[in-house]
Amino acid sequence: MAPPMPLLSVRGSDGIQLVLGPPKFTDSETFQRDPSKNCKVSRFTKDGKLFGWCNGEVINIVNCSDSKLLHTLDLPKVVSLEFSPKNTILATWQTYTTGKDGTAGTPNLQLYDLKSGKISNVKSFIQKKMENWSPHWSDDENICARNVNNEVHFFENNNFDTIANKLHLQKVSDFELSPGERPCKVAVYVPGSKGAPSFVRLYQYPNFSGPNSALANKSFFKADRVAMLWNSKATAVLVTASTDVDKTGASYYGEQTLHYIAVNGESAVVQLPKNGPIYDVTWNKNATEFCVVYGFMPAKATVFNLKCDPIFDFGTGPRNAAFYSPQGHILVLAGFGNLRGQMEVWDVKKYKLISKPTASDATFFSWCPNGEHIITATCSPRLRVGNGYKIWHYTGTLLHKYDVPANSELWQVSWQPFPDGVFPAKAIVYQAVPGDLPTQESKPAEAYRPPALRNKPVSSYKLHEDEPPQSMMPQSTEKPVSKTALKNQKKREAKKAAKQESKMDEPAESDSTNVQNNTPVAVNTGDPETDKKIKNLKKKLKAIEQLKELQSSGKTLEKNQIEKIQKEDVLLKELEDLEIGV
Repeated sequence: MAPPMPLLSVRGSDGIQLVLGPPKFTDSETFQRDPSKNCKVSRFTKDGKLFGWCNGEVINIVNCSDSKLLHTLDLPKVVSLEFSPKNTILATWQTYTTGKDGTAGTPNLQLYDLKSGKISNVKSFIQKKMENWSPHWSDDENICARNVNNEVHFFENNNFDTIANKLHLQKVSDFELSPGERPCKVAVYVPGSKGAPSFVRLYQYPNFSGPNSALANKSFFKADRVAMLWNSKATAVLVTASTDVDKTGASYYGEQTLHYIAVNGESAVVQLPKNGPIYDVTWNKNATEFCVVYGFMPAKATVFNLKCDPIFDFGTGPRNAAFYSPQGHILVLAGFGNLRGQMEVWDVKKYKLISKPTASDATFFSWCPNGEHIITATCSPRLRVGNGYKIWHYTGTLLHKYDVPANSELWQVSWQPFPDGVFPAKAIVYQAVPGDLPTQESKPAEAYRPPALRNKPVSSYKLHEDEPPQSMMPQSTEKPVSKTALKNQKKREAKKAAKQESKMDEPAESDSTNVQNNTPVAVNTGDPETDKKIKNLKKKLKAIEQLKELQSSGKTLEKNQIEKIQKEDVLLKELEDLEIGV
């Protein structure tokens, strides 16, 4: 049986339409394009069987297989909609408004039953903020949860008349339900206040009470907000903690840290070798590794395992995003937005580069469910000119290109989802597949070069140091040092440095020793107090000289040792003043 052909929804100022995916790239023969210029939102269901959109007058829901209209709801003001995982409930949200006299507004979050013969409203809530407006369902729809006034309310089996359970923590600001089947787990975030740290806790539903009810807990400072990301097997969560302002002044975008929390109670801070923002974090489908793009430009990208040890380092490059294929066998590293749209396509098993296509001005990327094709798009309002989309094969071949007509805008493109297993992973090919469209992009403008460097070869200067991927680095003859061995080595070096410091601080045994070590004999001023000060100052300066020698030999100094070196000028000035006084 031939695999299904994924649909592509295209929404913009010219209305909404469904396009057949590869290899056809033509408009759907069964779906009648909606020409409304006010299509505010569109959404596929999780299994891809239904498609719904609001055109500013009504919400329409069609069957994706034959585009048959199933439901129409008279809700012209809806700006967001969401389907439950098994297509039982449709959730809609519209802007909350109050009466002119200040009276409370009507409920703006509506839940509709799609399974009964006639669509009916099952529950209404007041949800003032658009952020996190949608209820969260477990994959089997046994549990549905909402964040209400610092509590997480749980409903069971889509019965919204009774709150089956509550998770109450002071100032809960966000939560995430785990994917997969039961038992369902929940990660909750509580921001810090009055000197107390922020924390994320993991629970297993419905065990919320008691001192030992939490499966895991991780507390941290420097967090104004977090993003929590479960892996596909619900065994661990990655938490990206962000601050709005970097107090060190190193970054305009605030400061980020990455934390790993497992349901077995383990937790760790993911150590990133390069300073700078964390642009993207993504799990592989296999749930055993994750990729992080981080650091000041050019950014690094590294794959880590569940012990938070690096598996593979992709070096540096112009990138700010990472995307695993739905099957987890290919990884794309890309630089979109304010970068040039360069992509690197990697074979995850062999860590071998497959292709390096470029999608200039791209603001959106998505994998096709078949794991062979990708779409890049330039959408408004991020960019209001040059809107359109391109469909590529992962080997770098451009297969289809669509440019939006002049004076029109593209707002959203999205692939029709499919359940796991519909598209099994295929063997990776490295030879570019044939295509009719040229993939050669227009030559980008050259970087600015100062007048003094314009007549010199480009290789004679560098703005920054580029690091090649791990597989392209020169092989070292030394055996890789384990984490424990490295830790012990650092301890030994610190102990040695401390020993040397203590030797330096010991008083000189005799004048003969001083002569033997070529150190100057102490000046006798006649004032015992001044002599003592001069002696101590010279002792400290000698210790600083030895620390500087250690530092120049490549040894890592402790914080207090570095502070001693920084005081050298002050000590020299003090010694000079004392000797001048003589």
